[in-house]
Amino acid sequence: MSAEYKLIATAAMGLEAVVAKEVKSLGYEDVTVENGKVIFSSDALGIARTNLWLRTADRVKLIVGEFTALTYDELFEGTKALPWEQFVPENGAIPVNGKSHKSKLFSVSDCQAIVKKAIVERLKQKHGIANRLSESGEQYKVEVALLKDKVTLTMDTSGAGLHKRGYRTGQGEAPLKETLAAALVQLTNWRGDLPLYDLFCGSGTIPIEAALIGQNIAPGFNRSFAAEEWGFMKQENWDKAFEEAEDLANYDQKLEIIGTDIDHRMIEISKNNAMEAGLADLIEWKQMQATDFHTKAVNGYIISNPPYGERIGDKKETEDMYRALGKVLKQYPSWSVYMITANENFESLFGRQASKKRKLFNGFIKTDYYQYFGKWVK
Repeated sequence: MSAEYKLIATAAMGLEAVVAKEVKSLGYEDVTVENGKVIFSSDALGIARTNLWLRTADRVKLIVGEFTALTYDELFEGTKALPWEQFVPENGAIPVNGKSHKSKLFSVSDCQAIVKKAIVERLKQKHGIANRLSESGEQYKVEVALLKDKVTLTMDTSGAGLHKRGYRTGQGEAPLKETLAAALVQLTNWRGDLPLYDLFCGSGTIPIEAALIGQNIAPGFNRSFAAEEWGFMKQENWDKAFEEAEDLANYDQKLEIIGTDIDHRMIEISKNNAMEAGLADLIEWKQMQATDFHTKAVNGYIISNPPYGERIGDKKETEDMYRALGKVLKQYPSWSVYMITANENFESLFGRQASKKRKLFNGFIKTDYYQYFGKWVK
């Protein structure tokens, strides 16, 4: 019987429920949602599978242990009592980072040093080493997180953040994170069967993430993960997870995805990014103003991250554009429109109250995701 692990999928604020839904859709039911994270149990295959498939999580961490510590001695002893030798070989490199919030042990640097010392002591004892550990092998990145005196010790299985899909060759001034772009698509009920436009495509992140979703391609298919090099993670788990992903991809699904931008340089960057993602033939790119949008398609979706005014360009110009775009899109009442912006007056400028609004963070910028449900036409 394979070992069971407790894992954390970290999430941007506002996306926890989206990440939890993804975790459950992969077959893991023992799921708890907290601020900024989704906690669940899985076997070793689940570590590979969640890294490969989670579109909206930031990374997957393995929980080594949890305990309460009010003193540095308790932190040392609690850390040393954990079975580090089950995960880290005698030559494993063990960088430790940390964070502390509302805890008596508020010095992060001290906590990091104590945890490192405790892990080293445990490994020397269990591996029978008298001298220093060489740390010449693979990296096992440890995090010590203290919240209200509760210590959680994790190892980062992902390596680079999961938003790093491996296709971004270039970007604009304010690129949308791939994980957020995927969430914007997943928060709609678009499933690949209708046209999808992004009228402010920038470097193409929303159309590319939509194409990956539309053909059910695992977002991590073209990258590697830290835990691939870990001894206790057998290669067969990774082989099986990648094989599953290949079998589940629906490369025959026809898609109509169009990305447009006023800047021809962004269109070129988008084309290059789509090519790097292996999606060059699936997405059409056009240089045009958003307000020049027109289509004969009866039903469809528009999902966009327009300029906010305070980030790029002039605020008045942006607000004038929102007004003009509202008038254009009013001509397509059967289309569903989804816009993320930090402009709090968006609804009045756009000329319509949203069917639904959702608070999301684009990086550190607080935004609203305005959702206009189209009047479906058969």
